Amino acid sequence: MDALLSWVLDNILAIVAVALTIVLVYHYLIERETVVKLSKRYRDSIFEAQSKIFLNATQYLISGNRDLAIREFLNAVDLNRETIDTYFALGGLFRSNGEIEKAISIHRSLIARDHISEATRLRSLKELAKDFDKGGFVDKAVETYKDVLKINRDQHDTIEALCLIYENIEDWEQAHSYRLMLSKVGQNNQSETISHILVQKAKVLFENGQFAKCQEELSEALRYAPSVSAKILWLRLSLMNGNMERAQNLLVELINEHPMYITYVFVSLEEGFHGDDKVKQDYQTRMKVLKRYFLDIKGLDISSSSVVLAKVRLFKEAGEEVEAYQLIKNWMADNPSSSKVLMVEYIKLLIDLKKNEEVVNHTKSLLDSLHQSHTRHYCEQCGYNSDDIFWRCPQCYEWETIKFRWKV
Repeated sequence: MDALLSWVLDNILAIVAVALTIVLVYHYLIERETVVKLSKRYRDSIFEAQSKIFLNATQYLISGNRDLAIREFLNAVDLNRETIDTYFALGGLFRSNGEIEKAISIHRSLIARDHISEATRLRSLKELAKDFDKGGFVDKAVETYKDVLKINRDQHDTIEALCLIYENIEDWEQAHSYRLMLSKVGQNNQSETISHILVQKAKVLFENGQFAKCQEELSEALRYAPSVSAKILWLRLSLMNGNMERAQNLLVELINEHPMYITYVFVSLEEGFHGDDKVKQDYQTRMKVLKRYFLDIKGLDISSSSVVLAKVRLFKEAGEEVEAYQLIKNWMADNPSSSKVLMVEYIKLLIDLKKNEEVVNHTKSLLDSLHQSHTRHYCEQCGYNSDDIFWRCPQCYEWETIKFRWKV
């Protein structure tokens, strides 16, 4: 017993230290369990609060109230600043609401974070590019989209966004390059769109008098797809080169396959280009020959009002009002529900020929049926209206969806 007491006295500090350690460990374990329970309850309360916030935000979005939805998402961010998806939702809302600077700020802050995954960083970069794009910061948008492709070149939506930007700013060289890239990673066939882009490149070359290079680009366009715009430019190039047989064959092909474009074909033939006076004079002479060929061609199917309208206007241009009158009169007799444009052309002819009684009768008939005057062309894909003729719709970006409604 004395030995034990002596040992305890000799090692008293060690014993106290061990005892204190045991007590501290015991309290640590007890408090840890309590903290875990509290933390779980805290996390559950946060989750419940966030769920309510997201529900409110969704309801506001459905009702179209973006401002209140933004306010709810801001509350969610204040509640838990680690919820990345909340930031993305908030940034997207700011962008759609036109608050581009705020959207940019959010997505830049995400990119600058140290501890986010590469997937999140890539997503943030794409969203930032969309912000720049929506805000009209074209150069920054292009630069940021390209940064995305440096990380992952298989980003279909990013390549498509670059295609649209370059097409909008009419940088046809870059538009062509990215459409080719899109054709490799995307599911949709890009041949027709690439054909249109090559036609636009060829058209610029034609207008600048670079006819040999124009022919190269146009040949490439036709290999991708025989689009209407390609055929019309090929017709112009044939007139330029003096190949009248090919020009006539192309005209007949357009009449048979795309009669609604015939009036526009002759409008496009009048478009200017760079060249010396002799070149322009020769072109004008051949164009008059082609117009006469169109007016005199036999066996032409004129079941389309567009073809009739084109012939009537060319007859009038040539000073042959009587021939125009006879043509349109016969057409009106066979097609009493003719277009308002044709009826107006008919009335103009009657006035020129001083057929006053017929003028009064047909004018009254026109006014009775004229509920509204169609003054614009429109896109059959999205309904976009424009006084200008467009091959690519400025609203839905589809090619060759224009429907012609010539002014009354």
